[in-house]
This record gives sequence, C-alpha cells and structure tokens, in this order.
Amino acid sequence: MKRRFIQCDVFSGVPARGNGLAVVLDGKGVSEAEMRAFARWTNLAETTFLLPPEDPAADYRVRIFTPTREMPFAGHPTLGSCASWLHAGGKPKNQGKVVQECAIGLVEIDQTGRVPAFVAPPTSVEPLGEARLSAILAASGIEAARVLRSAYLVNGPHWQVLELESAADVLAIDAARLGGSGLPAIGFTGRHAAGETCDYEVRMIDATDVPREDPITGSLNAAIARWMRAEGRLTGPVTVAQGTAIGRVGRVFVTPDPSDPERTLIGGETTIMIEGTLDF
Repeated sequence: MKRRFIQCDVFSGVPARGNGLAVVLDGKGVSEAEMRAFARWTNLAETTFLLPPEDPAADYRVRIFTPTREMPFAGHPTLGSCASWLHAGGKPKNQGKVVQECAIGLVEIDQTGRVPAFVAPPTSVEPLGEARLSAILAASGIEAARVLRSAYLVNGPHWQVLELESAADVLAIDAARLGGSGLPAIGFTGRHAAGETCDYEVRMIDATDVPREDPITGSLNAAIARWMRAEGRLTGPVTVAQGTAIGRVGRVFVTPDPSDPERTLIGGETTIMIEGTLDF
C-alpha cells in the first residue's frame, strides 16, 4: 500500500541546517514492527507515524520512533509532524492551534505567533545528584567551577542538565571525550554575551554507545525552559542556538506566557524538504 510521506527539516530557517524528520502521514494499518523497521531504515533521529486520534479533543495522534526505540514525546517531531499534517491538508478543530495526541497526552501547537510553537509539557525537576554530576564532569573534562547549576529533568524523556558559565563553555565541550562513558542524554546550556544574536547555547550529547550529538532538541529546550521558569529565571522571550558545534543553524524560540505560569511556548520553523509516497 502506498502511503503519503514527507521529510522535513525542523528548528531552522536555513533548509537542511536543522533537524531532519521523516513523517508517514497515513500511519493507520502500519504495524508496530513495520514502524520500528522503517525508523531503523530512515536512520534519522526520529520518524513519526500519524494516526486518527483516540482522544476527541485531538486533531491527530502521533507515534514517534528513533532507530532503536519509541519515544513518549519529542519536540522536533511535534513541530515537524504538525507542519507536515497541515501541509498535507489537515484542518484543525480549533482556529489558531493544533492539538496533538501522543504517549504523554495532549500537546497544543500554537499557530498564532511568528513561528509555530508547542506548549512545553509538565516537567519534573529534581537534583542531578553528586554521583551523576561527578560522572559527567569526569567524562567531559568540564571544571566543576564552570557549572552554575544542574538538574535532572523529566518531560517524557529524561535529561541530565548542566548550566555552564557561558555559551563559550558549552561550545568548548569535546563530545568525543564522552566516548565509553555510557552516559545518556546530557544537556548543556550557557548564556551568550549581551548583544549576541542568541541568548543561550544548548547542546545534547548521548554517550550511551558511540557519542551522538543531537542537532536540535525541542524536548530538552522545553525542559530547560520549564526549569528556568520554575526558578524565576525565565521572565521574557529568549532565542536559543543549538547544533552550532556540528554545523547546524538551529534556532529555538522560547516564549513564557506572562498570564499563565504553566504555559511556555517552544517554537521553531519547519521546511518541507521531500514529499511523495512510499510503499512498505
């Protein structure tokens, strides 16, 4: 059976310099085994399959797969799937927003701003712990004095996050040093100097096996934004750069809703790169 297919580029205004996503628009009838096999074949960070919603409040349902596992939620698959669904003729039930159903529940994608933006999901914030922090410092070579604060964040995915003194400290990290550490999903963030184009630099490095740096990570940026806002450190819109160290031009636009402390928007551009059909 032929199915509609889109490959898009998310979180960048420069085509092919963001984070690639494969979207199967007609996911109904595709078995889980077929979904996993196709995600392995695309070999992208994530591949999504769009399905009819089960919750009447949702516009569509999505399942999100990496080459090795299914994700309960992820940021660039949320924006990319939404943009692909709209591009293919999807009509939202409510003007100005799309409601996505995924494993963590309903996620709203606001369509009224400068760029589409999803509402950052609830995030648990816990201390990172001395053992985790020590392991990351030892593996990365980061000096403890350069760490301003740290946290263990969960918004579906689990994140070990270090905020460093500066964006320069973040960009100076040698991802290859983490090889063999077995450390999963480490997020680094640091502020750029005043007057720079972006406010923060973010990197996400997973060294579970071979060290892999994610180009742009919406769910990590969402977790960091919720953490910062909970501590009163996010009081207005900020622009985050990610992917710089690996030649990408990722831009994440973070906008806290001043009228609602639980509503923080995580926005970015999506470019449709490839459109056609595939046959399983």
